[in-house]
Amino acid sequence: MLPHCTLLLVLSMVRLFSPSSALPFEQKGFWDFAMDSMDSGGIMAMMRDEEEGSAMEELIPSGGPICPFGCQCRLRVVQCSDLGLTEVPKNIPPDTKFLDLQNNRITELRENDFKGLTHLYGLSLRNNHISKVHPRVFAPLKHLQKLYFSKNLLTTIPKNLPPSLVEMRIHENRIRKVEAGAFAGLVNMNCIEMGANPIQNSGFEPGAFKGLKLNYLRISEAKLTGVPKDLPESLNELHLDQNQIQAVELEDLKRYKNLYRLGLGFNHIRNIENGSLAYLSRLRELHLDNNRLTRVPKGLPDMKYLQVVYLHSNNINVVNVNDFCPLGFGMKRAFYNGISLFGNPINYWEVQPATFRCVTDRLAIQFGNYKK
Repeated sequence: MLPHCTLLLVLSMVRLFSPSSALPFEQKGFWDFAMDSMDSGGIMAMMRDEEEGSAMEELIPSGGPICPFGCQCRLRVVQCSDLGLTEVPKNIPPDTKFLDLQNNRITELRENDFKGLTHLYGLSLRNNHISKVHPRVFAPLKHLQKLYFSKNLLTTIPKNLPPSLVEMRIHENRIRKVEAGAFAGLVNMNCIEMGANPIQNSGFEPGAFKGLKLNYLRISEAKLTGVPKDLPESLNELHLDQNQIQAVELEDLKRYKNLYRLGLGFNHIRNIENGSLAYLSRLRELHLDNNRLTRVPKGLPDMKYLQVVYLHSNNINVVNVNDFCPLGFGMKRAFYNGISLFGNPINYWEVQPATFRCVTDRLAIQFGNYKK
């Protein structure tokens, strides 16, 4: 039988909190903002048109636009974070690519705040007090791809977002409703992080996500009581952790056939209806930890590509020999490399070894100790 192993727990937790688990985006400072785009090749691509050696020179030539007071301007990057600003500063150089305004006291975005910034690629407004956004404030931003709006006081999605937008982080605001057409025209949008908003299922109007072809969506730490049924069917990753979802019904996941990672941890799920997971034929990673399940969900053996299943911290008291692996040979195309079952009232010595016959390594299975 499988021995208790401290190393095993460490390995499980490393896997659990690795970047692949797609934890909520948390921008710490200016260089996190700039490096995020460096990693994606953004800033490097933008510098290719510069003359050789220009990377060591000041952005603003003599006689050119003046850098806003207190800010730092270099290499088309303007850093104005942590200055106690109450409004967007004036005199921002017109060729700015990145504008960092996070950790200030800005309360409103006015119509001409970004006038002339047609080259802006990334804008960070994180951790301000913004509650009002003029409907035309983003009109000049023809090339904006990354917009970080987390930790503000917004109650709705800002209107007339730039069509060029690829990524938006609007985590931890006060959004209760996403209106129909809120993302209209955003054909390039790939990633939306909108967790930690007090939004319920009824807060999504029909057609709220119409036209979007998202790859990644996170609506964690909200007030959802069920899996939303009108999200983009193009999704590869859907994270609904830390909500109030109580069950997964038969057709809840029918629309999301392209998912390869699904996060439903830290909910109140007691039941996953038989057949619910059959729609997720491409799923590779399933998070159901910290719920109220009393058994392993049905259908896991039929998921050919499933490799990681988090079931820890539930009320599962029995694991059957066919809960994870199919009966026939060659039916599962990918072996498991992670199954977590710790924090459940299971006696691991009572589980048959054949239960994990389609697991690559016994270290991939984590039982741990259960404490009442």
